[in-house]
Amino acid sequence: MNYEELLAARNEGKQHKTQMPIGGFYREQVDGKWRGVIDVRPELNESIAFSEAIKAECEKNKTLVNGHQLHFEAVTDGREVKQLILEPGNYQTFEQLLIDRPAVIAEKGFIDEVTRQLADIAGYLHKQGIYHMCFSPRSVLTRKGDNAIMLVNHGSFYTAVNDQQELYGDDARFVAPEVLSHGTVDERCDVYSIGQFLLSIFDKSDIPLEYRKVLKKAVSESPEDRYWQVADMVKSIEKRRSTLKSILTFVVALVIALVCVGIYFEMFPESQPVEFVKPAPRQATDDLLDDGFTPEELGVVSGDSLDLTPEVVSQREYEAKAEEIFRKKYEKEADRILSKIYNKDYMNNSEKKFMAESESTIEELMNAQQELGSEAGVDPTRSQVIATEIIERITDQKKKALGGTNSRAIIKDKK
Repeated sequence: MNYEELLAARNEGKQHKTQMPIGGFYREQVDGKWRGVIDVRPELNESIAFSEAIKAECEKNKTLVNGHQLHFEAVTDGREVKQLILEPGNYQTFEQLLIDRPAVIAEKGFIDEVTRQLADIAGYLHKQGIYHMCFSPRSVLTRKGDNAIMLVNHGSFYTAVNDQQELYGDDARFVAPEVLSHGTVDERCDVYSIGQFLLSIFDKSDIPLEYRKVLKKAVSESPEDRYWQVADMVKSIEKRRSTLKSILTFVVALVIALVCVGIYFEMFPESQPVEFVKPAPRQATDDLLDDGFTPEELGVVSGDSLDLTPEVVSQREYEAKAEEIFRKKYEKEADRILSKIYNKDYMNNSEKKFMAESESTIEELMNAQQELGSEAGVDPTRSQVIATEIIERITDQKKKALGGTNSRAIIKDKK
């Protein structure tokens, strides 16, 4: 829209006209109050399938009750729906929000809140058998003031329209491939669309670590490779963030410890060279499947062991076995990973360089916990607790070993 068109639109009381899949959206003042309006594309009404679909959506819209769903009134000429007048309120497209306030995406918690609200409305619609299918910055609205996410029309009503590519136009990249090819429509279509929506927000900024692999999976071309529900995608983000925070806590503690060790030995008085102390040999890993468990190891005391049914004992045996297998595998893997940063060369790095190079180590520890926990069949929450315990123990052991060996190395080098 050029300047003359923008000026003319505003003179008519219309602002920020944007093309949505079914028509142009704009805001106008009616009796001093802002109302959102969608002018239905005339060419779409030439399709009987579309005319029937929009009428069906108008009826269904009256029954939808969710804080992120906008209601509207249909304006008809007796036969076709020409306009949709949205409920009172000052709404704008998400695209316009980013134009007016580009720095909003950097505000603390903004992206997380947007993701949570999208999952909320998507989950509600899915229970009604409705799928939005096109979460684009132009079809997702926000309420001025609190930036609450608001939706209007939903794509699943219009799957009978022959040319889906034409229906979505420039927003087709936000629509799952199977929708454009008239394939199966289910929750995974919205997982894909929300994933693309979030990626578009990060176009001009770095994607947070906890979002990277989640969004990569969400926008997989094959539906079978995506999350089955939007809620699963959000849970995965939260789980990765929680694991990342735990590991970062240990890394920060490690940096502080290494800095303190370095300062201490810089101030340490010179003495006669001494021989290096050979590190204790690593304990061999037993065959994980040959380990047995006593009732005490399963949390069963002698007084109540007779009260347990065989099913309960069997379940506890299975869980204990699974945790032991995970514990041994993860201990071996964590030792290998942490050995990368517990060495003389790595300790001599600057704190800034240490933090920069530790990200891959953090990611590797987190991935190992998730993969080995899944292989062993251990609950994710439980595997995280065990992994945290192992990392802390190995970290402590290696700090002590590193302090001992490096102290002698530094003393000898000074000589």
